Amino acid sequence: MMKTVVFVHSAGAQGTGEGSSGLMAHISRNLGADFQVRCPAMPDPTSPSCSAWQARLAQELERIGEGTEVLLVGHSLGGSVILKHIAEGECRSRIAGVFLIAAPYWGADEEWQSEDYQLAEDFTDCLPPIPHIYLYHSREDSIVSFAHMQAYHRKLPHAQLRPLPGEEHYFSSGLAQLVDDMKRMR
Repeated sequence: MMKTVVFVHSAGAQGTGEGSSGLMAHISRNLGADFQVRCPAMPDPTSPSCSAWQARLAQELERIGEGTEVLLVGHSLGGSVILKHIAEGECRSRIAGVFLIAAPYWGADEEWQSEDYQLAEDFTDCLPPIPHIYLYHSREDSIVSFAHMQAYHRKLPHAQLRPLPGEEHYFSSGLAQLVDDMKRMR
């Protein structure tokens, strides 16, 4: 069965060689014919608005249709937007898996404060059934600290943790473990 992957990129410039472009290309190149990869351009990525990004994600999911099994992949800010969107009950697609890569947990520390992006305290009670949740984060990430992955894991203890060595945030050369995890979901 064909799986549809929706990849939501990070904030910031998204041209060739910028932002999530290398990670998106790696995923598209390496998943194979059993996956349809969709990478919608989010509005105004250099000055993002949570509501505008959620609206764009909703449009993409609506185009896919309610009966299709979807894998949601979010890089950095994109991961925050995905989780907020589905926790607020806005997603009618069948979600087979959620993959968060270096995603900030808004409110986890003083540097990452924004009511627009912050999840409700009880957000896990509002999530639809999601059989697979994966969290990827570099232990020495200097943009979004590893503590954010730990904050997500406290709320999502059933999530599969993928702590990564080094300080990578953008994964410009790709993330082989992500692709492998997605391929195993057959």
